[in-house]
Amino acid sequence: MRALSFRPSLTMRGRKFKGLRGWAGKPLHPPLTDVPVGAYVLVAAFDVISFLGSDQEWARDFFRAGTFTLVGGFVVGLAAAATGFWDWLKSTQKGTQARRTVNAHAWTMVAVTVGVLVGVVLRLGTFSDEASTPGPLLVLSLVVFVLTTLGGTIGGSLAYDYGFNVETAGDHPVWHESEEDVFPGQH
Repeated sequence: MRALSFRPSLTMRGRKFKGLRGWAGKPLHPPLTDVPVGAYVLVAAFDVISFLGSDQEWARDFFRAGTFTLVGGFVVGLAAAATGFWDWLKSTQKGTQARRTVNAHAWTMVAVTVGVLVGVVLRLGTFSDEASTPGPLLVLSLVVFVLTTLGGTIGGSLAYDYGFNVETAGDHPVWHESEEDVFPGQH
């Protein structure tokens, strides 16, 4: 029964290693972005809950959870930024629509990273003193959330609309009815 066969999608056999960009057909940047995107969404949610419940004891717990989540997202976000920069450097040609779109994605995500860095510094400076998320930090986490959503939408457009760094299947056998799995590098 091949209905649930997914092993070919996990294999690295037949894929060329491209350094910081990952492997042919398995780039590093997209999966690395999942952690910071999820973290920044959670931080905004934690901060809203903390701010709205500022007169409750648990509000501090949500502020602290947001701080830990933001730091974790930032650390993985640095790896995502490095792989994204390498993709930009090695995969885009000046003067193309793809390059302009990558630039828009990159600058949006640079703004996110700066906002997160400011948030981390401010949070760590007030970590032990605050009973809940202060208003300015709530605004900052919401701005980061909105910019992350915008940047992710632009990045998704690169992959899904432009096929950026996607190895297209063309008339690949995986799209034909068959009981036989096709592995990368196989014809």
